[in-house]
Amino acid sequence: MSSFKEQEFRGLVSLKDHDPELYDLIEQEKSRQWRSLELIASENFTSKAVIECLGSVLTNKYAEGLPHARYYGGNEVVDQVEILCQTRALEAYRLDPEKWGVNVQPYSGSPANFAVYTGLLRPHDRIMGLDLPSGGHLTHGFYTMSKAEGTRKAVSATSVYFESLPYRVHPQTGYIDYDELAKLAALFKPAMLICGGSAYPRDYDYARFREIADANGSLLMMDMAHISGLVATGEANNPFDFCDIVTTTTHKSLRGPRAGMIFFKKDKRGFETKINQAVFPALQGGPHEHQIAGIATQLKEVATPEFKMYIQQVKKNASALSSKLQSLGYSIASGGTENHLVLWDLKPQGLTGSKFEKVCDAVCITLNKNCVPGDVSAITPGGVRIGAPALTTRMMDEADFEQIAEFLHEACVISLKLQEQSGPKLSSFLALLTGNAELDDLRKRVNTFATGFPMPGFDPSEMKYQDPSGPL
Repeated sequence: MSSFKEQEFRGLVSLKDHDPELYDLIEQEKSRQWRSLELIASENFTSKAVIECLGSVLTNKYAEGLPHARYYGGNEVVDQVEILCQTRALEAYRLDPEKWGVNVQPYSGSPANFAVYTGLLRPHDRIMGLDLPSGGHLTHGFYTMSKAEGTRKAVSATSVYFESLPYRVHPQTGYIDYDELAKLAALFKPAMLICGGSAYPRDYDYARFREIADANGSLLMMDMAHISGLVATGEANNPFDFCDIVTTTTHKSLRGPRAGMIFFKKDKRGFETKINQAVFPALQGGPHEHQIAGIATQLKEVATPEFKMYIQQVKKNASALSSKLQSLGYSIASGGTENHLVLWDLKPQGLTGSKFEKVCDAVCITLNKNCVPGDVSAITPGGVRIGAPALTTRMMDEADFEQIAEFLHEACVISLKLQEQSGPKLSSFLALLTGNAELDDLRKRVNTFATGFPMPGFDPSEMKYQDPSGPL
């Protein structure tokens, strides 16, 4: 055996040479993204600049604490990175640094939300957020009922540690039922009222939320993860005019890395200290400074006129998709969209979101099953959620999204044919997807269409797998 000094130095060996198996999987994923139609509303394609930050030497550094108050040495450069990110975050949302602060260390959106609850609430305090089947998020307090045991089942940590009473959208209109929310809040008296969601196609009435919060002594928090890019560009109502706390992810409509941020009012209630201490040391260790650098460089892009044009196109594309599907005879929740996403109600076709999602996967269209108004369970959703941000990043416009609607229509027709053969059982339905000639033909046409557009982050001509419709 050779001595340590005689061993080959591995620190400059490429992934391709060091781990061909993992390198191959990444190349497969590049090909999947390039030749597929990415319609998941919470996903996007980030830039090469962001990816360079994520793969930078900043990943090597521990930086527990805040800038200029770290628990380790050697953070003189990292401090500048994080301060730059904080400054750009406040500027992106047009916030006065004397009145608002921001913590850019949350690892993602769910940790950001839980840090707010940890810092500002006590265990078993009451909260109210939009119900998951109505388009809310797990971290807003979702729980289910176990019929077998006759007990409430907490689904997220939020519903484990806090008492939650979700509010809902109106089952006919698909809009938040603010009148019913006001009645429930008057009885429940939540310590915190939460607005925002993960599958709500309309804007929010923050003035009404503020009115309800004030009437019941509640803090008001907005989770703008999905629409943060719209808020930053003034293409959605501004939660900062009314809310005490605003949280967000950075990888959805904002188009940055997978991370999170918490904005807080600077006032006598002491949000800054409470939230900073909840992030660290209460819930997290060292912040991921490579992610923070990625947020910072993306926020530089967010401040440009080009990004505002991008967000405007996102909204146009979502609207075009919604209108085309409606013209084809389909039902869209709430009758349309005001933001980046569309909820397609498949109940009139007698098709579940679960089955349609699998058919779309088979033809390289990526979307997700989702509850629509009238559903009572998130386990058996009656529709799908479709988002415009990722494909708008690939430079698709309204005409392209109308073509995507045609592809989706074809997929729905095929799904109904398969269901006639399989019956209601999902496993029987899935067994029919392999070797189906109609699905194979649609997949090839989707691949040809998708590969005609540019791909952010990497150059498809340099990929290992370049056949648009061949197997990996």
